[in-house]
Amino acid sequence: MRMNDVVAKADLVALDAQAVRAGVELAALVRPADLSRPTPCLGWTVYGLLAHMATQHYGFAAASRGDGDLAQWKSRSLGDDPVASYRASAEHVLEAFAADGVLERTFPLPELSSGSAFPAAQAISFHFIDYVVHSWDLAKALGTEVEFPADLLDVALAVAEAVPDGAARLAPGAAFAPALPWSEGSRLDEIVAILGRSPNWPG
Repeated sequence: MRMNDVVAKADLVALDAQAVRAGVELAALVRPADLSRPTPCLGWTVYGLLAHMATQHYGFAAASRGDGDLAQWKSRSLGDDPVASYRASAEHVLEAFAADGVLERTFPLPELSSGSAFPAAQAISFHFIDYVVHSWDLAKALGTEVEFPADLLDVALAVAEAVPDGAARLAPGAAFAPALPWSEGSRLDEIVAILGRSPNWPG
């Protein structure tokens, strides 16, 4: 995925933090009975989605420090208080991305590509689009809405449009399903459709 000018000029650390905090606010709404609810992520309950999101936070935080150990991406239990565990994971990655000099680093992302490292801005753009979409996933699962400012959605759309479509999205473990047709709705609807989610889920 190549970064276009819109993404290259964006303050990705700040935008990513907004997306992550939106997810934290949604997670705070989760009650024990909600943990078994289905989500737009096929096969994942709310608990499974939160566990995945927390795992990714720790994996990206490790990558920001140059740690390319695949074990950092192993799925984690959320313990007896899933919401508190998720909040801790989010604070962990926010702190990691806010570190001095983070944008001058390269991120090893073994879950995406073994042996390769990505420029920080590109790696953070991956995390950013995941948490825009996963915040939407969580909101849908809880029967509520998530709203993002227009400038954030402009950048998220540019990132989404740069994600390769096609057969790669049908592979086991692919981050996104093939793009779906989209003709009307919000900018966030357009983004999730490009990344294989139905804006009308669960319909």
